[in-house]
Amino acid sequence: MDIEKVFHMNGGIGNNSYAKNSHLQKKGSDMVKHITMEAIEQVYLSTGAPASFGIADLGCSSGPNSLSIVKEIIQAIQSLSSSHLQPPPEFRVYLNDLPTNDFNSIFKALPDFCRELQNEGKNQNPSGFFIGAYPGSFYQRLFPNNCLHFVYSSYSLHWLSRVPEGLRNELGEPLNRGTIYISERSPISIAEAYVKQFRRDFCEFLRKRAEEVVSGGRMVLILLGRDGADHVDRGNSFLWHLLARAFAILVSQGKVKEEEVDRYDVNFYAPNKEEIEEEVKREGSFGLERIEKFELEKKVKNGESYGKEVAKTVRAIQESMISHHFGDAILESLFHNYGTILDEESAKQDIKPISFVIVLTKF
Repeated sequence: MDIEKVFHMNGGIGNNSYAKNSHLQKKGSDMVKHITMEAIEQVYLSTGAPASFGIADLGCSSGPNSLSIVKEIIQAIQSLSSSHLQPPPEFRVYLNDLPTNDFNSIFKALPDFCRELQNEGKNQNPSGFFIGAYPGSFYQRLFPNNCLHFVYSSYSLHWLSRVPEGLRNELGEPLNRGTIYISERSPISIAEAYVKQFRRDFCEFLRKRAEEVVSGGRMVLILLGRDGADHVDRGNSFLWHLLARAFAILVSQGKVKEEEVDRYDVNFYAPNKEEIEEEVKREGSFGLERIEKFELEKKVKNGESYGKEVAKTVRAIQESMISHHFGDAILESLFHNYGTILDEESAKQDIKPISFVIVLTKF
C-alpha cells in the first residue's frame, strides 16, 4: 500500500470528518501550549528578531485545528515585537500534509482567518502574511534551505512513512496474525520491525528539517508514545488491540475474512522517551531542549461516552486506510463495535494513552 497516496484524515465538515472529530488532538495541543509559546519567544529573540519569519505546520490536516495554532504563533510574535519596540515581521506560513489532504477546506477558511488576525491585531503595525500549501511526506525535503524559524507538528510523527518491512515471511504470509499492531502474541520480530522503521523515519525527518531550519531555529513536536521498554501497555497499543477485537467480531459474523485482517497492519509506532532521545542524539543536527510526557483528561463533550468519542476520532484518522483495504461497507459496524468495546474496557480499568511534547533547537 502506498501510504502517500492513500492515507489522509477525513476531509470536509461532515459527521465523520476530521474537522468534527479532532477535539482530542486540540485538547492535547492546548495542554502544552505554554511550552509552544515559550519556544516561540526563544526562537524569535535568539535569531535576532528577523524581519521575515518562517513557520511550518507539518501534518496540518484540515479543520479548525489547522489554523488556530498559526494564529496563536503570529499573535505571540507580534506581541513580542511590540514589547521589544521592533516592527512586526512578515510571516511566511508553510502548511504541509500528504497530497490527499483536504487543503481546500483550509483555503476556504483563510478569508475569515485573515480578518480575525487583522481585527484582533488592530493595535499592531501591519505586517505581511503569506501562506501556502506544501503537499508531500515530511520524511522528505519540503522547503528551501534555511527558510524556517519555527516548525510545529501536532499528533503526526507517530505515523510512519510505510507499514514496516519484515511483517511477512519469505512466502509473503503474514506473521502478525489476528492483530493489526504489536500485541502480546506478536513474534518479537514484529516489534523489531516497527522499531527499525521508526528509527529510520525519525532520523530522516530530523535530517531533512536540519536543511530547512535556520541556525537557532526550533521545533515543537507532539506525538503519541509509551512508557518504558514494553511495547504492550494499556495505552496506545491497547487501543489498537481493541480495534483488532472489533475486527474479530466482524470476522465471526462473516462480514470480513480472517485472512484480510491478518494482512492489515497499521503504519503507526508509539516510541518511548529513550528511543526519541537516542535518535535525536544519533542524527546530531538538533539539541533536545525539552521532552515531557502528558495524558489527556478523559472529559468528553456533549455527554458522549469516552469510547464513542475515541471511536469517532480513530475513524476520522483511519477510515481512508481501512476502506482501501476492506471496502467501506464495514465502517459503521466496525466503529460501533469499537466504541462499545472501548466503553466496556474503560469501565473495568482506565485506558491511559500518553503523549510527548518535544522541543528541539537547531545547532
